Amino acid sequence: MTGHLHVYTTVDSADAAESLARAALGARLAACVQIIGPVRSLYWREGVLDDTLEWQLLIKTPAADYPALEAHIGASHGYSTPEIVATEIVAGSAEYLRWLDAPDQGLSPR
Repeated sequence: MTGHLHVYTTVDSADAAESLARAALGARLAACVQIIGPVRSLYWREGVLDDTLEWQLLIKTPAADYPALEAHIGASHGYSTPEIVATEIVAGSAEYLRWLDAPDQGLSPR
């Protein structure tokens, strides 16, 4: 276990994606957020098959920050039941993982 996660969520607009990304970064709950989209999502909602465009956020964070990040996303998300899914980063370069732990300490992924 590396102690680092990719956390995924989706929102309904580019503006909402940027706002959520900046808020998570500003709260120091993420080292990096990639916004991917639009993506087409098909899913069941209230017994009806829905088909919408969404923007996906891929958030990189230390595992220790996950509970606060999950709470932050849940409190600021526009969906009543937002997707908040974390997957463990099982391997990565030592330099990159150190940067994830302290992104504002002068280290850089570039």
